[in-house]
Amino acid sequence: MTSSSRTAPPAAPGSGPSLAEAVARRRNFAIISHPDAGKTTLTEKLLLYGGAIQQAGAVKAKGEQRKVTSDWMELEKQRGISITSTVLQFDYAGSTVNLLDTPGHQDFSEDTYRTLAAADNAVMLEDAAKGLEPQTRKLFEVCRLRRVPIFTFINKMDRPGRDPLELIDEIESELGLSCWPVNWPIGSGDRFRGVIDRRSGDVILFERAERGRQAAERRLAADDPALGDLVEPELLAAAIEELELLDGAGAGLDLDQVHAGELSPVFFGSAMTNFGVRPFLDAFLDLAQRPVARKGHDGPVDPLREDFSGFVFKLQANMDPRHRDRIAFVRVCSGKFEKDMNVRHARTGKTIRLSRPQKLFGADREVVEDAYPGDVIGLNNPGMFAIGDTLYVGQKVEYEGIPCFSPEIFSWLRNPNPSAFKSFRKGVNELREEGAVQVLYDTDASKRDPILAAVGQLQLEVVQYRLENEYGVPTRLEPLGFAVARWVVGGWPALEAVGRIFNCKTVRDAWDRPVLLFKNDWNLNQLAEDHPGLELSAVAPVVSGVEPIAL
Repeated sequence: MTSSSRTAPPAAPGSGPSLAEAVARRRNFAIISHPDAGKTTLTEKLLLYGGAIQQAGAVKAKGEQRKVTSDWMELEKQRGISITSTVLQFDYAGSTVNLLDTPGHQDFSEDTYRTLAAADNAVMLEDAAKGLEPQTRKLFEVCRLRRVPIFTFINKMDRPGRDPLELIDEIESELGLSCWPVNWPIGSGDRFRGVIDRRSGDVILFERAERGRQAAERRLAADDPALGDLVEPELLAAAIEELELLDGAGAGLDLDQVHAGELSPVFFGSAMTNFGVRPFLDAFLDLAQRPVARKGHDGPVDPLREDFSGFVFKLQANMDPRHRDRIAFVRVCSGKFEKDMNVRHARTGKTIRLSRPQKLFGADREVVEDAYPGDVIGLNNPGMFAIGDTLYVGQKVEYEGIPCFSPEIFSWLRNPNPSAFKSFRKGVNELREEGAVQVLYDTDASKRDPILAAVGQLQLEVVQYRLENEYGVPTRLEPLGFAVARWVVGGWPALEAVGRIFNCKTVRDAWDRPVLLFKNDWNLNQLAEDHPGLELSAVAPVVSGVEPIAL
């Protein structure tokens, strides 16, 4: 029996749901995909079917089309890409759904890693024409490390694409992930008519709707004589034949395997035309994992633990530029959160009163009275929270931190206007705090300019854009010419023990730990040969109880 299915004391009359009831109805997930697979479009359509919005937007809105809900930053609207994470909560069919929206651009994959730390399930989105793509593979490995259940949605079935059996085989052979199609497509491209629900045997046919509205659906039994007039017989016959092949070849749908991340339920559809979105949402809520125990320093913490606990997985500055706000995204892990409650901050030991907790929906916020495991709340952050911080009530709990990954692009960030140094420093500190970019420092204390370290060039452009637009500070970037970073395991004593090293640059990270920068992997390998006793790591050690260096 899973921890989330245990019983808890019933709630007092009129006091709302019991903790066990609230946990049982929560579903929490993030969507992972390669850029342009349709993640933002699918997100909007899930909100549309969940009743959270009345009309879905388009990523690149034209004329009167509304902009997408999940892309709230001005730069996202200009470029038609997702570069920030946000949270979208809605109620549907008796469940409370928390959709953790993630950046779609590969330059922001570290933000996606952090969001996956707060997710109980992941939806892997694939383009039917392209199949598995590099970013999808990379994010899949993160899910596998954390044993996150993965649901696969094969998108863009209304366009010319690859054979569905071939797409399934690619996932199984290249990712080592078993698949169980929950539905199967009838036709593809401009002849995509609908899907066969494998569990019920029903045929679900779709009709195109007005842009941004729900598609009309018709559900019929597989032997309904009306089918002959609604869909081409050869398309239906081909789909049924392929399903018979699947039934003969594979095992059944095992929920234990799904929740262990070993078996992926697969769905087919088209987010753009709304085909298959509702069947996916219905089945996902039925099959997805409820909020589960999270790993703390002293072992797993049950969501039904009576006392509240949660951790900060994201920080975001200036979601409302008019109020210069800073929001900490907190995943509730155990107990019931209540407005105005006093909590302990595990890293500092301080007691904090959480007086204005917010429910987040894209850029929109409203004060929230309570929240339960699986939910995400926003807290005003006057500089006291860092990514990975634990908040708790009662006996001390501290959740595992969230690691930083190796950046690949490094640039000096120059402030050409000394009179704006105060705003420059504030902007750099706040953007580092929220994880927009990693900040490194030269070991020479006289060189005060920070070094920005990023996974992709767009990260640096966004930092410059935000410094100018949110803090009023134009800046200049000067590339350093390095492409590989490694943290020294054992810190400064381990580095000093090996003496002088060559063909790399030593810098400090925000927690005053030594980081070695290399021009290429060849230089890295050469150092490993010269100093076999020096242990290096591509992932930063997890921080706990240490205050970062401020610029």
